Parts: sequence; C-alpha cells; structure tokens
Amino acid sequence: MNLKSVIVSIILVFSFLQLKAQQTVNKINLNEWDLVWQDEFDYSNKKLDKNWESQNGPSGHILCSRWRENAVVKNGVLELQARKENRGGQEWTAGNIWSKKKFKYGYFECRYKYAGATATNNSFWLMTRGGEPTEGKRFEIDINEGHFPNEVNTNIHNWSDFTYNQNGKKTHPSSHKGFSYGAKPDYSFQLEIPIETKKVRLISKSNSKFHLREFRVYGTQTETFPETLSNSADNDVDGLVNYVRKNDVKITSSGSFKNQKSEYGLADGKIETSWISQIKGDKWIEFEWKENITIGCIQFINGWNSKGNWHDLMSNYKVQYFKNGVWKDIATLDVEKSSNFAKDYQTYGLEWNENEIVFYFNGEEIRREKNTFCFSETPIWLSLAIIKWSGSVTDEIDGKSMKVDYVRYYKKKQ
Repeated sequence: MNLKSVIVSIILVFSFLQLKAQQTVNKINLNEWDLVWQDEFDYSNKKLDKNWESQNGPSGHILCSRWRENAVVKNGVLELQARKENRGGQEWTAGNIWSKKKFKYGYFECRYKYAGATATNNSFWLMTRGGEPTEGKRFEIDINEGHFPNEVNTNIHNWSDFTYNQNGKKTHPSSHKGFSYGAKPDYSFQLEIPIETKKVRLISKSNSKFHLREFRVYGTQTETFPETLSNSADNDVDGLVNYVRKNDVKITSSGSFKNQKSEYGLADGKIETSWISQIKGDKWIEFEWKENITIGCIQFINGWNSKGNWHDLMSNYKVQYFKNGVWKDIATLDVEKSSNFAKDYQTYGLEWNENEIVFYFNGEEIRREKNTFCFSETPIWLSLAIIKWSGSVTDEIDGKSMKVDYVRYYKKKQ
C-alpha cells in the first residue's frame, strides 16, 4: 500500500468513528411538536418591520453600529449585511433585529449561513428586555454565536447577578460551550509504510493565530502508539523515541505571536506549553535532523483548553516531509472546504422548558443543561456583529452577510 492509500485509510477510519458517534446522539423529533409561529421571509423588504424591531445605533462592546438598513429581505432570505462605513461613531455597520412577539418554553429553530469572513459573529439567540422579569432572572441564551468558517458557540448568561473580579472588573455568571466542526485539537497519523527524511513541517494558512502544543515524530514499532492528548506520551511505551525531543533537532518557524520565541515548547513533553503562530500570513513550523530518520507516526495537539472547550484550532494545515528536493504531503485538512458554514445552510435549535435547556445542531443534540434561572418570556434575536476575538478584521468583511432562510417556533403537542 502506498502513502496516499495510507492517508485515505486514516480519513476513512476517522469518518467511520464520526458516523458511529453520531448514531448514538439524541435527535429532535418534530412530529412531537406543533409549529405555532414562523417567519420564512417570503415578502418584500419593507414588511420586515411588521414582526421585527432594529437596533439603529452604536454598539459599545463590538466593532460595529447596527441599523435597519443593514437588514435586507430579498428572494425569500433575510440578509444581515456588514459594511465598511463610518456611522454611529464606528467604522463598520451590520444588522441586528429582534421579534416584536415574545416567547416562552418550546423548540426554537433557525436555518442560516454565516457571513464568509473572519471576525464576524453570526447569532441566533434569546434575551429578556427591560427590567427584572417577574419570573427568574434577566437572561440570555445564545443558541449559536457562530464564527466563520465552522465554529458553533452556545452560551447561557445570567444578567441579574453581577459580581466584580479582584481587578475590579464587572462580570456576571455565564456558561459557554463551543464546537469546531471539521477540526479537532489532537491528530495522530500512523503510517503503514514508514518514510525516511531529514525534514518534517506543518504549514497552515489559517486566518488567525493558533496554538500548537505538542508535536511528536515517532519511529516504527509493533505496539500501538500512545494517545495524542496524553501528557506523558513519550513515556507511555517503553523504548518509544520522539525525534522532536532529540538533541540534534533544529526547530524553525514563520514567527510567533508578539515575537514570543517558543518553538521548543513543542518538544518539552508538556501540553501546558505551546508555540503560538503569528496572526497574519502563512504559518509554518519545521523540524530538521542531521541524518535521515525513519518515521512511523506523527502526532500533534493544537488549540488551548478552557473548561473542556478547545479554542484557536487550525482551520487548515498540511503535514509534509522533504524527499528528493520536494515537500510531499502526509496529511491535510481544509475546514473551509469540508465544513464551511458560509457556503451551506445549517440549522440551529433550542429546546427550552422549565427544567432543561437543550441545544441542537442540524437536529442533533450537542449540549444539555439544567435550567436554573431562565423562566421569563423573551423575544427572538438575529444579529451580525464584527468582533476582534474570532480572527483578523479585514476588508474581506465588507459586503458579506449572514443569510437567514427561516425562523420557527414550536410547542410540544399535548
């Protein structure tokens, strides 16, 4: 079997494991629900105001003001448009609307595409308005704060119980869980046919910085290679050699975030330390040895972990080795091709009742939490924002839009 066949086999095994996992998840059964309210946006733009209100003003916490003119209905789709224009004291504008009708307990669903640029926040959410509600707390449930190209972010905020950090900064109780579809923190590529080389590299054109924690290049052996997220992987198997930790290795890179020279954090056997790429341009990390080495497995860990959620994952990469004057692929990933939520519509859902809050992606459950304070009526919100924490803010944003196919609200059948 040649190397290309080995790579294909790795992809097929990973796809099978994904499919097997999907077979066990809970799915929403709409036959158990009655559709009682919907907006399909199958009308002229001027009729949007019948069911929705708009912000029409600046936004202090994000990089854009938001206006009714940025919410445009055409061809059966609501477009929340981003524009590079000075208005409301900010350099960008976007759209933000909320329903005039308020809702409580049921199943909420929205089908939309992301704006196709980094630093956009594509949101479908519920949030109480006004003062303290008669039941529970002021709250916000982010059914999805989506980040291009493939991130789904779910949040639950308590807006009544403010506290202060030690540094005096005001904060509030909140719970976050994010998902990166098409990407993951750890990868392992075990080669059926070993390769010989003096050089290995990882290259990426990810639009933002990323963390690369451990990089492991192993020789050949008959035993199973260690789990990639093991903190002591190099010691898990007797006699296993990680060539990245050998004294004769030379590690170079394209640069690092804020000029932090931390390439050797990839070779210290600790997932707590990392190399952080620069924000813009092509990113790469290269390992070179004085003599040829024989490689049977390559592993790496990327991103950073906060309370079980991984952030700053690579959206694309190539792992390559150098042979006969040419770089040759071992493994590749391109999330924008395989999981681009600006290209294809996805459906985001929330089942909310007195006891639980359950999040869905394309009809499959992704998160379940106990409901402890969300007990009041709330509008439905749809918004596009420009933010600085999900990628570079560039002129690519100008003219992009979050495209909403429909919003629907169901009640459980009696």
